[in-house]
Amino acid sequence: MILENGVVRTLDPSLPLARGLAIAGELVAGGIGTHETALASPERIDLGGRCVVPGFNDAHVHFPTWALAQREVRLEGTSTLDEALARVREALPSLPPGRWLRGRGWRSGDWQPPVDPTKEALDAFSGETPVALMARDSHSVWLNSAALAHANGDLQVPGGVVELDDRGEPTGVLREESCWHFRDAYIETSDDEYVDAMRVGIKLANTRGVTAVHDKDGWLGALRFWGRLEEDGALTLRVWQSLPAEKADELASVDVRSGLGSSLLRLGYLKAFMDGTLSSQTARMLGGGGVEITSRDDFAELIRHAARAGFPVSVHAIGDLANRDALDAFEATREEWEPVGLRQRIEHAQLLAPEDVPRFAQLGITASVQFSHPASDREIADRLWAGKTDRAYAYRSLAETGALLANGSDAPIEELDPLAGIRAGVLRTLDERPPWHPEQALTVDQALRATTLAPAWLARDEHRRGKLVPGYLADLVVLDRDPLDSEPEELAEIHVVATMLGGRWVHGSPPWD
Repeated sequence: MILENGVVRTLDPSLPLARGLAIAGELVAGGIGTHETALASPERIDLGGRCVVPGFNDAHVHFPTWALAQREVRLEGTSTLDEALARVREALPSLPPGRWLRGRGWRSGDWQPPVDPTKEALDAFSGETPVALMARDSHSVWLNSAALAHANGDLQVPGGVVELDDRGEPTGVLREESCWHFRDAYIETSDDEYVDAMRVGIKLANTRGVTAVHDKDGWLGALRFWGRLEEDGALTLRVWQSLPAEKADELASVDVRSGLGSSLLRLGYLKAFMDGTLSSQTARMLGGGGVEITSRDDFAELIRHAARAGFPVSVHAIGDLANRDALDAFEATREEWEPVGLRQRIEHAQLLAPEDVPRFAQLGITASVQFSHPASDREIADRLWAGKTDRAYAYRSLAETGALLANGSDAPIEELDPLAGIRAGVLRTLDERPPWHPEQALTVDQALRATTLAPAWLARDEHRRGKLVPGYLADLVVLDRDPLDSEPEELAEIHVVATMLGGRWVHGSPPWD
C-alpha cells in the first residue's frame, strides 16, 4: 500500500517530512521512492493533501471505567446541586428494577452557591434504588442511604475519609481509600457489562486516532477484559496494562515480568498512589493538609519489590509534598531500578516545588501528565492553590529541564480525545477563556511527541512504534490538515479522517471525500 500526495510527519529527525508512505503488511516500508519496488502491485491511496502522523497513544486512561461511563449518568458541567440532582432524577425511570444507578462527573467546587452533596438530597427522590455517583476526579463517591446500607457501616479504611455531619452520621460522601473500598466491595458491575462497553469504547477511541493506551484499571481486572476482546478479534488498540502495586511479590513468585504478552496486549507496570486530588482537597501539600495514601518510606519499599519483580512503577502524585516524597523514594532506590532499565513515572505531577522540577530529568523519571487538566482545573486551582499556580501543571518548565513528558487523558475524568489534549497543551485553554498561565504552554511538536513517541518509549516500544520510518509498525492517523503547519488557533479545526493499526484500517478506510 502506498499513501501518496500528502504530508507525512515521521517524527524522525533524520527525515521529519515526507510526501508519501509505503506500507508492506503491518510495517512501514519507507517513504515514496525508497522501497516502492519491494511492493508487488501496491494499492495507491491519494491523501489529497492530508497529513499522516504516528498513531496517538493515551498514556493515562482508565479505559474500562471510561467505556462504562458512556452509559452512566454524566454530571460534568453541572453548575448547581439542583442541576446535578435533576440529571439523576431524570435517569431513574429507565433503570431496570434492582439495579444500581451509577453516575460520575460531579465536582461540588463548581457549584454555585457552594454546597456539599449529601445522601438526603438523593434520598428525596431515589427511594430504595441504590445510587452511586463518582466525583469527576474518581477520588470521591456520593451515595444515597440505600447504597450506604449495602456496606452496613463498613466505610472507614486506612487512607480513607468518611465525611460526617454534625450528628456524627455519614453524609453520603466517601473519599480516597474509603471511596475505592466501597466501589470495589459493593457497587455491582459484571464482567460482561465492562466488556460490552469496551467493545464500543475501542471503536470510539479509534475514531479519535488512538492506536495505543496505557490502561490504569488493573485494579478491577481489566487484563481479563482485554483478553476476552483480543480472543474475539475486537482489540484494535495496543494495550500497556497496569497492575496493582501490592501484587509485586506475587508476580515475582511466578516469574512474570513486565512486557509479557502479545503485540496487542502486554503487562506493563505497577500502579500506586501517594495522595489524593486537588478538587477533593486531599492532595498532600508542603504547607500541610491532604491525605497520605502511601508514605515516602513505604513507597521506596514498594519500588524495591517492584524492581525485584521486573516491573516499573507508575505513581499518582498531585500535591507538592506527594511529588517530593515520590521523587525522594525513586532517588533512594535508584541503585536497584536504574541498572535493570526500568522506566519509572509519576502520574499527574500537578503541583511542584521549584527545586523539584529539574529532578525529573536528573533521575530519569517521566512526567506522565494530562494536558487537558489545566484547562478544566484552572478555577478550582486558583481558589484552592491561590498563590501557588505559577508552579502548577508546569509542562514547559519540565520540558526545558529535559524531562520526558507523556500525555494522557485521564479519561473518564477528561474526555479521551488526543487532539483536544494537544490543543490544551499548546493553548492552555479549551474554551473562550484566555490562556491560563501561558508561560507553561508547549509547542505543537512537543505536544505531539508527548502523545506518540513518549508513551511508546515508556512501553519499551521506541524501536517499533511512535515514528513512521522503515521497520516500524504502521500505526498511524490521517488528519485533514497538518498540525505542525497550522496556526495555534486553528488546532480546534483539525479532525481525524482515518486510523490504521498495523497496516489495517480500523477507522475511516479510504476512499475519502
